[in-house]
Amino acid sequence: MATVILVRHGRTTANATGMLAGRTPGVGLDQVGRDQAARTGKRLAAVPLVGLVSSPLERCQQTSALILQHQAGSPATTEDADITECDYGQWQGRSLSELALEKLWPVVQAQPSAVIFPGGESMATMQARSVAAIRRHDARIEAEFGPDAVWVAVSHGDIIKSILADALGMHLDLFQRISVGPASASIVRYGPHRPNVFATNTDSGDLSWLRSSALGADAPVGGGSGHAAPQAVRS
Repeated sequence: MATVILVRHGRTTANATGMLAGRTPGVGLDQVGRDQAARTGKRLAAVPLVGLVSSPLERCQQTSALILQHQAGSPATTEDADITECDYGQWQGRSLSELALEKLWPVVQAQPSAVIFPGGESMATMQARSVAAIRRHDARIEAEFGPDAVWVAVSHGDIIKSILADALGMHLDLFQRISVGPASASIVRYGPHRPNVFATNTDSGDLSWLRSSALGADAPVGGGSGHAAPQAVRS
């Protein structure tokens, strides 16, 4: 039962201007995004990561580099196209304000399982490939490093939302209820009975409790005793 920390890339130039970047090459972090990713890296410094898997897109690669700067060790790193951004097809590169006028927009909001982006992929396909990739890497990392291993996946907003929806047992049509902000960290532990979602969309707070091996497979009746007191984080 390894633990995965799902990190969205920091804010990009496209985010700042309201453009749907999709898989457009050359979209990188702006200064706000670099600062966000660096803060996330400092938070994660309290956790000895055994691995990092990233989307191949530039903004995720930049975020990953800023996370790795704060790790005392050298986590194994890899890219995986299965956690890359959704293929938005003809929507890619257009402004969100313009896309909000499209007939497909309300379907994206209310029934994403029925959405196939023109010239792109379906949101159901997006979820299937990303969930399968995260579970595959999690099993590999647990087999190599043991059940207390912690690793990071750096990906995109809709990808992480779809992974969290699966972990929460939610239908894809409900995934728009989940928020995943730039450089936020969400924490999932896949167990023998069910996934446990420990956090979603966090951008602050102590993570040193992830060093502990006390995370069990069973849900504590009554809620449990919570985490240990915060430990000092390396700067």
